[in-house]
Amino acid sequence: MCSADTFLQLTEVSESDPACMQVWQEQVHSAFVYAGRDPQSFQRLVRTLIGDNSAVISKNRPGIGDLTVSDRFDDFCGVMSGKRVTANAADTDGNFVLSTANGNLISIISRGDGTVFWKLEYKGVPVFLLTSREIVDIDAELKSQNFDVRDHFLTAVPLVLYIKWAFAETCWNAPEINACLIIDDPVLKPTHGFVDFEGLLSLMKQHNFSTNIAFIPWNWRRSAPDVVRLFKNNPEHYSLSVHGCDHTRAEFGSPSRQRLYWKAQQALERMNRHESITGISHDRVMVFPQGIFSEAAMSALKRTDVIASVNNDIISADPRPRAITISDVWDIAVMRYTFPLFTRRYPWEGIENFAFDALLGKPAIAVIHHEYCSDHCERLVNFVQQVNALQCPPTWRNLGEVVRRSCRQKEDSPGAVEVEMYGTELRIENRFDQSKRFLIRRRECEPSAIQRICTDAQEVAWKTVEGHINFEIQLNPGENQMVKIRFHDLAGKGFKGDNRLYRMNAMLRRYLCEVRDNYVTPMRCRFAGSP
Repeated sequence: MCSADTFLQLTEVSESDPACMQVWQEQVHSAFVYAGRDPQSFQRLVRTLIGDNSAVISKNRPGIGDLTVSDRFDDFCGVMSGKRVTANAADTDGNFVLSTANGNLISIISRGDGTVFWKLEYKGVPVFLLTSREIVDIDAELKSQNFDVRDHFLTAVPLVLYIKWAFAETCWNAPEINACLIIDDPVLKPTHGFVDFEGLLSLMKQHNFSTNIAFIPWNWRRSAPDVVRLFKNNPEHYSLSVHGCDHTRAEFGSPSRQRLYWKAQQALERMNRHESITGISHDRVMVFPQGIFSEAAMSALKRTDVIASVNNDIISADPRPRAITISDVWDIAVMRYTFPLFTRRYPWEGIENFAFDALLGKPAIAVIHHEYCSDHCERLVNFVQQVNALQCPPTWRNLGEVVRRSCRQKEDSPGAVEVEMYGTELRIENRFDQSKRFLIRRRECEPSAIQRICTDAQEVAWKTVEGHINFEIQLNPGENQMVKIRFHDLAGKGFKGDNRLYRMNAMLRRYLCEVRDNYVTPMRCRFAGSP
């Protein structure tokens, strides 16, 4: 992997030295070359490699065609096959595009009438050429609340495609890609705003997807019997997660760990009461209200029974939030905090972002609010169809199982598989035809907080190694087990609870939000001419 000027020097040396050429042909698997900052070297290299001095290498210009990933090279392009995005300034500024009819070139990503990423062979070795001047720096600090591949398409996608292809046998891979749709806030009544639970169930069965309701625990006594039956009878389609506690403004953005610990415990207690009354089990996954969370919230959640958090935004609301890098957010979950954070996206962020997440091994977690169903769910169905049309379509599950099954692994030796765990619970399955030892590791900055690690059958011995906890389990072919990490309760002086004024304001907020969702927003849509 190198820039064009470096690769040009390599080819010149190899051409003049038979020993170097022998090494190239016998020991080099492939090469990834990007244009770099020397346009003359890039043009010389391209014309040398393709043997065509008439090839036109021109500066990329804004407004000339979308970037399109080939759908004829599936073993390389994988889940990105056929994806199309609008080229932005980062993809055009100073970069090049190649126009040639040379039959030895395989176009992987094109723009307009030219190619910006292609494959050829040099002396029998595959070479992948990228016209971008640079490639993504995964150690760079993220400047937005999530990574948007549309802003980094040429610098990121070709590189990841190449690495996944070139190191297919040795790199980490997700054993499966799972998906879940989250709808924030609804009360379990026959309708909430534009959400009709009976109609949505029919669409889920017809189009093969699942929906998790980010349920506000404050509403634990308010679920309608008909909707309760609907959820209980269709657990493969409907599930509940924990959406804050009272869902007040910046509820989990507080710096007080003791208060947040009490708030999280109150939320879980309410969810347990709801389960005892209705019989609807819930996923112990926290979805932060308004997407706001603090470092203290992560520390507090770690000491509860919550197994992970899910959020659109990945940068905390602290006055001086810690730096989150691109590599952090490219991981299955963000592990920079003391508690795992899984990312989710809105459908309007584009199927290309969900496809790129799947390429990285991340689960496809989408989020909408009730307004997104205002067109009788046409946009939603269209989005689901795009997800299910991916070359490697995901498996739709409830949110808890999405978290438990999100991991990455690689076969370390014929009898052992390395596994990276993210949530505090992991469902591990032996998909091989022989018994395997699963060597599981998980990043942990506070191992002294661990109370125990266990499976359904027994406790598991573990040790600390360089910022990770390591342990192993043995599984027979087809066998699966649930691994659970339990932490000690939070010690110290506890929070005494919210005062009466806070509780009254929380109640008022909840009822006013329902009035807004059920009456004000639909009326605005009707006046605006929406369906």
